[in-house]
Amino acid sequence: MAFTLALVGRPNVGKSTLFNRLVGKKLALVDDQPGVTRDLREGAARLGDLQFTVIDTAGLEEATDESLQGRMRRLTERAVAEADACLFMIDARVGVTPTDELFADILRKSAATVLLAANKSESMASEAGVIEAFSLGLGEPIALSGEHGEGMGDLHAALSPLIEDAAEQVVETGPRVDVDVDGDDEDTEPPLITPESPLQVAVVGRPNAGKSTLINRILGEDRLLTGPEAGITRDAISLKIDWDGTPMRIFDTAGMRKKAKVQDKLEKLSVSDGLRAVKFAEVVVVLLDAAIPFEQQDLRIADLAEREGRAVVVAVNKWDIEENRQEKLKQLKQGFERLLPQLKGAPLVTVSARTGRGLDRLHKAILEAHRVWNMRVTTSHLNRWLDGMVAMHPPPAPQGKRIKLRYMTQAKTRPPGFVVMCSHPDKMPESYKRYLVNGLRSDFDMPGTPIRLTLRGQGDKNPYKGRKTPGPSKLRKHLSGPRGS
Repeated sequence: MAFTLALVGRPNVGKSTLFNRLVGKKLALVDDQPGVTRDLREGAARLGDLQFTVIDTAGLEEATDESLQGRMRRLTERAVAEADACLFMIDARVGVTPTDELFADILRKSAATVLLAANKSESMASEAGVIEAFSLGLGEPIALSGEHGEGMGDLHAALSPLIEDAAEQVVETGPRVDVDVDGDDEDTEPPLITPESPLQVAVVGRPNAGKSTLINRILGEDRLLTGPEAGITRDAISLKIDWDGTPMRIFDTAGMRKKAKVQDKLEKLSVSDGLRAVKFAEVVVVLLDAAIPFEQQDLRIADLAEREGRAVVVAVNKWDIEENRQEKLKQLKQGFERLLPQLKGAPLVTVSARTGRGLDRLHKAILEAHRVWNMRVTTSHLNRWLDGMVAMHPPPAPQGKRIKLRYMTQAKTRPPGFVVMCSHPDKMPESYKRYLVNGLRSDFDMPGTPIRLTLRGQGDKNPYKGRKTPGPSKLRKHLSGPRGS
């Protein structure tokens, strides 16, 4: 197991900026206003020759009740308890505050190894704050700047002996890796889901649909911050889990409101982070609220996932409080078919994140959607199918030009993409393309997955078409005049 370092401190001391510096990517949201980070975010950090796991935490505040700040503090305290070491950060430009002293006293009494860092030490004005940090009783402070990358060498020197000691303790109990020696690798087989290559799943939806609660139920622990307030989640948090024997990486995303309502800069960053998670996912779970399903924003989110080419599973949450379930389920299926025809046949699952009911069905639906998303059909089967479709319903002849469908092949998977070679591809109406796509869905058992169909010409056009007809040359015209006669 990798060495784990938790970044802790009061709000707005630069924890997320240092986190992004260590992981080498802008994963955590960063803004000038305090309290941006709310959930725990893990990342693979690299500092010189050191590799470890770093955890970005919410800013510590003096709240112990059931308020949002109190719940955030409990998550941070949990990260401190589980980490191998903590990097307690202060703002060197501000100096030591009473809040810093309070949390330094708490960390000093904890069993975890605590390192002290004076962040934002890139200017001369921060020297007094660095000297003042000695009063916290946590040893010599590391003067660094997460934004400018200064002091990383001192941080490396402080972490190096800790990581080496942790590596010596686990060297004899390293993980066993099963190696496949058969060497059987066929292109027609879908990629295997392994702990090294887990299934990527993104959970998206409107605010307060229950996304974080659903993931907590799958994990079996309160790993993500939840509550009655809408819009608690800001970062797109990815978590590696083993769900009933299936290795997965699940992305919890911020609730997506209508674009016209998103005015705050921080909310725009949160939505952009969620959209990025959708692009990296393989399966997207669109979570609806059973009380108000298929709102306009729900339809936009589902259509976004389809346009990005992701496998889609629609889950209806809060099913435990629904009274007339049979009638409601019938209405949901009718509304799904009517409002989302581009996802015809996609799984529709009812779940309850609060009680855990329906999670087994959701797990099966995700695996089935992933299987269909990776499906490949042989060229011979496709061409026999194409002949039957053309015989049953020939393509139209716009402007008297008959369109001939010559052959068909599958060019890609994830999602399935097909190419049809034909004459006059630019004149093929959209209605006939939909006829072929719907036929592919029903005949090859590919419900719900996005299907890309491309029409291409065969390149057998007349090479002289469009060329100017050459007239008599000037010399010939001159010779045929009166002088030549």
